[in-house]
Amino acid sequence: MAARYPAEIRALLAQIAPGKPLRDGMDRILQAGMGGLVVVGDGPAVLNICSGGFLLDAAYSPQRLSELAKMDGALILASDGSRIARANVHLVPDSTVHTSETGTRHRTAERVARSLNVPVITVSHRMNTITVYVGDHKHEIEPIPRLFNRANQAVSTLERYRTRLDTDAAGLSTLEIEDVVTIRDVINVVQVLEGMERIAEELEGHIVELGEEGRLVRLQLVELIGGVGHDRRHIVRDYRGDDKTVPLDTVLDNLASLSTDDLIDPAEVAAALRLPTIALDAAVAPRGFRMLSKIPRLPDPIIENIVGRFGNLQKIMRATIEDLDNVEGVGEMRAHAIKDGLARLAESAILDRY
Repeated sequence: MAARYPAEIRALLAQIAPGKPLRDGMDRILQAGMGGLVVVGDGPAVLNICSGGFLLDAAYSPQRLSELAKMDGALILASDGSRIARANVHLVPDSTVHTSETGTRHRTAERVARSLNVPVITVSHRMNTITVYVGDHKHEIEPIPRLFNRANQAVSTLERYRTRLDTDAAGLSTLEIEDVVTIRDVINVVQVLEGMERIAEELEGHIVELGEEGRLVRLQLVELIGGVGHDRRHIVRDYRGDDKTVPLDTVLDNLASLSTDDLIDPAEVAAALRLPTIALDAAVAPRGFRMLSKIPRLPDPIIENIVGRFGNLQKIMRATIEDLDNVEGVGEMRAHAIKDGLARLAESAILDRY
C-alpha cells in the first residue's frame, strides 16, 4: 500500500512546516503576489544545471528569500536551508526526464527533483499553492484549516477504532481462556489493529505538515495509539501459520502491504497470516505471547522460552509452578508471578464477559 507521506516528503514537510523559517519565506512570496522556484541543495549536480544568476552565499532569512523571488529566477539554498547560495538562476534539467506537469516552473521543478533527487519547492501565485517535489514524489501543501479538518476527522475515526479494539481484544482474551478461538475471531482483531496503524500513519503525516500547530493533535495520537504496535506484533506471533521459515517481520510486512479492499476481506487477511483461507470458523490455539506480555516485568526472551517449552496458551496455563521453574530464566519467584498473573488475567476476562 503506497504511503501518503513517504519518508522523503516527510523530511521536506518538516522543513517547511508552519513556524519554520523556510515556510515563512514561502508564505511571504505568496502574500506578495509572486511565484517562486526553490531548490533545497547546492551540491555539484545542482550547480551543473544552473545557468546565469547571482552567486550570493548569504545567510537565509524569510525576508531575503521573498525579496530575491522578485527576480523571477530559481533560488538555490543549502541542503539544510541555512544559506541562500544563488539567486535568479535559470535551471536546465535533462529534457528527456518525464514530467506530468504543464506549467514551465512546475515542469522544471519535477524534472530537477526526478533527475537529481533533491527537494524542490514551487510557489504558484495564480493557484495560491505551494508544491514540493522529491524524487518521484509530489505533494501539494494544504491550507492549515483544511489540514486541521482532516486531522480531526482522523482523530475521531481513531477514537472509534480504539473503542472497538478494547472490546474485541477483551473478547478475544476470554475466548483464549476458554480455548474456543476461531480464525475469524483473530482476523476481526487484526483488521482493527491494522486499520489503526494506517490511520495513525496518515495522522502523523498531517502532524508533520502542521508543524507547531499540530502539538495537541500529536498528544491525542500518542494517547490513542499507545500499545497498538505491541499488540499487533504479539497477536501475529500468536496466530501466524506454522511455517517457521517465514520471518515474523515478513508476515507483518505482508499485512501492511494489503490494500484497503484486501484488508476488509477476511480471506486475504488469513492468507497474509499464513492461515487457512477457506475454513475461517475453524478452531485455532494461541501460542501465548499476547497473554504472557500482559504480565508485568516479564522480559520478551523469557516469554519466548516459555512458549518454546509448552507450545500454546492452554498448556502454559495448566503448567505447575515446578514446570515453569524448569524453564530457562524463570526461577521459582518468577514462576509464582507467572502463575498468579495468568490466574488474574483469566478471572478478569471471565468477569468482563459474564
